[in-house]
Amino acid sequence: MCNYLGYKVTHVQFIQLNHIEKELGPHAALEVLRSGFEYGNWEVVKANEAGTDIEIESMHWEFLPPWIKTMDEAKLARKQGIPWLNATAEKLLSSKMFRDAALKRRCLVIASCFYEWRHFKPAHAKKDMAYPYLVNLPGQAYFYMAGIWQPWTDKETGETMNTFAIVTTVANSLMQQVHNNKKRMPTILPEALAYEWLLGNPGEQRIQELAAYQLPSPHMNAYTIQKDFRQQADPFAAFEYEELPALEK
Repeated sequence: MCNYLGYKVTHVQFIQLNHIEKELGPHAALEVLRSGFEYGNWEVVKANEAGTDIEIESMHWEFLPPWIKTMDEAKLARKQGIPWLNATAEKLLSSKMFRDAALKRRCLVIASCFYEWRHFKPAHAKKDMAYPYLVNLPGQAYFYMAGIWQPWTDKETGETMNTFAIVTTVANSLMQQVHNNKKRMPTILPEALAYEWLLGNPGEQRIQELAAYQLPSPHMNAYTIQKDFRQQADPFAAFEYEELPALEK
């Protein structure tokens, strides 16, 4: 799954999607590390109404379907173990919750890295331990993940917001070693495929193919980091755990 994102864009002023370039604005000076379980906002790229240009919008990271009427109902769903942070590629078009958004409201989620946990039992341990990894794309300041978005209104307060989920696919060979319990990864799209996902006019079969796209392992790096990385001054810093077997691409 993909529940933690990093956004390190201190030196990035613009993002580019094929021939379209957009300024990041105030977000360009930030270094952000965020857990989806905070249910906050994240930077998302969506098409304009005409479908001819792109817009950068800060959206609520939690896909809220229309049958969730109030934020209190959303909080109850979270307690029941239903945080809609991710959407499974294989079920995207068969899901009552996600189908309409997959057909009409596709988006791109911007990130510089994401975080995942590897489960391993060291010789000194009695049970498996979870080790966090930072995963990025070498040589790329940011990348695009396939997403879907949904407008939502709290029927009690009248508050409206756009909400989103990140699409996940079957893990490649590298991510099978990192996310070795569920073996999933975000659907990371190269620029041409990201453009097609957002501004193309793909049919259902092509939407399914794009949603399930698996970025090859050689295009990704994974590094161990401190277990308390969220409290570190530099949460993006790599750290080597000697007891862990090396990853293979």
